[in-house]
Amino acid sequence: MNPSSAVRLPCAVEPLIPHARRMCLLTHLIAATDDGATAETSTRHDDLFAEANGIPAWVGVEWLAQTVAAWAGFQASGSTETPAPGLLLGARRYRARVPVFAFDQRIQVTITVDFVADNGVTQVSGELRRAGTREPPLAHGSLTLYRPDSMPIRGDA
Repeated sequence: MNPSSAVRLPCAVEPLIPHARRMCLLTHLIAATDDGATAETSTRHDDLFAEANGIPAWVGVEWLAQTVAAWAGFQASGSTETPAPGLLLGARRYRARVPVFAFDQRIQVTITVDFVADNGVTQVSGELRRAGTREPPLAHGSLTLYRPDSMPIRGDA
């Protein structure tokens, strides 16, 4: 399969993931390979999780998870199958060097797939950086996710 023949990058994230409008927290999928992906989001005052000083650092875990979903959606884009939803089982060693992500910044979220098991479990490592800078990561960690074979997909009755 050649996903790039179906979707050109960069592209909007929303068509690639099963999240409903407001819960889609990423804006663009910037890059994707067989081993990972980079997505982008903008920290806005009207963000679903916005607080007075910015977006809480814990939201970075969801940005990482949604980048995995976008990666899976991109991988499936060359097929006729709808990407199956996945479940976030846990985050390990998630560390943020800031308590909040300041407003009006572009954040790049990069994930690397460590392994995909036959039982649907996927382990990824990821980091968040301010886009266009060479600064150290704002946050980094690992996620464990699970994609069951029999989970209903949005729109199924």
